[in-house]
Amino acid sequence: MKLIDSCNRILNYLRISITDRCNLKCQYCSPRHLIPKLSHEEILSYEEILHLVRIAVQLGISKVRITGGEPLIRKGVHEFIQELHQVDGICDISLTTNGVLLKDNVDALIAAGLHRINISLDTLDPEKFMKITGVDAFDRVWEGIQKAYQAGLSPIKINTVALRHFNDFELEDIARLSFAYPFHFRFIEYMPIGMSEQEMSDSLYTPEIKQRLTDRIGELIPVEHQITDGPAERFRFEGAPGEVGFISAMSHHFCHTCNRLRLTASGQLRSCLLSDHQEDLKTPLRGGASDEALSAIFLNAAKMKGVQHGLTADMPVRVSGQMSSIGG
Repeated sequence: MKLIDSCNRILNYLRISITDRCNLKCQYCSPRHLIPKLSHEEILSYEEILHLVRIAVQLGISKVRITGGEPLIRKGVHEFIQELHQVDGICDISLTTNGVLLKDNVDALIAAGLHRINISLDTLDPEKFMKITGVDAFDRVWEGIQKAYQAGLSPIKINTVALRHFNDFELEDIARLSFAYPFHFRFIEYMPIGMSEQEMSDSLYTPEIKQRLTDRIGELIPVEHQITDGPAERFRFEGAPGEVGFISAMSHHFCHTCNRLRLTASGQLRSCLLSDHQEDLKTPLRGGASDEALSAIFLNAAKMKGVQHGLTADMPVRVSGQMSSIGG
């Protein structure tokens, strides 16, 4: 049995949130007022995650991304990645981080077998960085990016959530960095997930961003899509070693190409980031369920994967699950 949904999409990509905790409080991800965090007992152990990954591999999973919260704040993450690297059938391991702790972790991550890294960076202005994240850490993030670059991690993907009246006038400056670095700079449309302080009216959509970059920098030259690529549309500017990309979850659904499942920090399996439907893996796992029974839960999650999510730019319905626990 393989993870093939009702639309014949082959699901070979598992995103794993290893913690719901984060050292930033980004206004579009987490409200500044206190949200109760999962207790240590509520979060899957690394041994439990590895058990589920081995089952998932038998069903066709070959690509894994480690997310959070902020994954680098969980103790033992390097050893966990090393264990993942040794799971027969996993051919690609990547990690998404806010970059605050990256500088001190790059060497250990590479030694553990990390293949690629995504780093969130919504502004090049230290004051704006503090405003949106609640933490004065821009310099630490930029130093982490430079350390990852010097250490040879590739590709390095820089993720920017585009927000009107906040960083819209910086998007050109961010895109121009593709002339200086071989990074993939990706502009992401804001998605209404969980409780946050962000308003949908602040959303900035891909067509407008593309037009701004074309008018102010030059032609966006399409980059051929590779089989291992995610949902980003890829482009480059003439003469630039880097790329710019666009992830348009709200204005242009890419659901027909979605190949992923998500394992939350609390042990729930979600077939769509923008849907609250989930299957409980933790309870049967801890109750001694057989691998066959756990495999059936994976297969049912694939079966329940919708044709497409129901959110659009014109219908700002909010997903109730918190991004920090789901692992976007």
